Amino acid sequence: MKKLTFLTLFIILFSIKSQAQFGGGNHPPEIDSDNIITFKETETIDLKLWVFNPEIVTGDNSAIVFFFGGGWVGGSPRQFIEQAKFFSSKGMVSIIADYRVFSRDSVRAIKCISDAKSAIRWVRKNAKKLGINENRIVASGGSAGGHLAASTGTIPYYDEENENQSISSKPNAMVLFNPGLIAYDFQDLNRDDEMIKRARVRIGDDPKKASPYYHVDNGIAPTIIFHGKSDKTVPYESVVLYEKKMKEFGNICELHLYEDEEHGFFNYGRNSGIAFKDTMEKSYNFLKKIKFIK
Repeated sequence: MKKLTFLTLFIILFSIKSQAQFGGGNHPPEIDSDNIITFKETETIDLKLWVFNPEIVTGDNSAIVFFFGGGWVGGSPRQFIEQAKFFSSKGMVSIIADYRVFSRDSVRAIKCISDAKSAIRWVRKNAKKLGINENRIVASGGSAGGHLAASTGTIPYYDEENENQSISSKPNAMVLFNPGLIAYDFQDLNRDDEMIKRARVRIGDDPKKASPYYHVDNGIAPTIIFHGKSDKTVPYESVVLYEKKMKEFGNICELHLYEDEEHGFFNYGRNSGIAFKDTMEKSYNFLKKIKFIK
């Protein structure tokens, strides 16, 4: 198995791809949604949530929160507009979350994790206002956003100290698209390697500490993962190891590998759209199976 040293390429390459596909321009972007809410104020930006409501909001709807990709460097919340629309059409309250990134806010990746945790906590705290069940909140995202979604469900660090810690920042399920789950193979962490040194600086902490894989234990939320076997940015072997570890601890983890697909294959508008439709259908069936969608 090849070394899981994806992180530097992950930061550089996908940031470029994400910016090209989903645009730079003004931030926060203009997104046509049912509601726009500020969930966190920071020194550089007031972070927003864009809410897409289903036709009927009963107070018992499930919610899904999306985090965009971009290597923690860039990217746009616009990435998951079509996924949000899809799940709102299925009766879920769909939410796209913003978070700080290096190019706009000069933050390290651990601050991105903190923002993601703040988003999940805010949604749970305001469940009644949103019309959702606080025990059926799904975290989702792609690439770096997949890392953030997985981090909210696994990593016990990086919660904001000024927030109410009695309100959990952990989701009740996760839907992950080519997520970064292992920063580096454990044996590589102490190598005298310039790439790894840069990764430590970029993350802002030990890469192992910020890797969801190393925090898998029993009781992790049910998870579905989509990954291309031709992904050169985040090697698919990392999600295979993650699935194995999840199941070793008795957790639900459903992995779907796509033989010839590369990084970002799941995005709306990519190729013929077959992968987008397939990942949406499989996500929908998974959430039905665990009773998040009636």
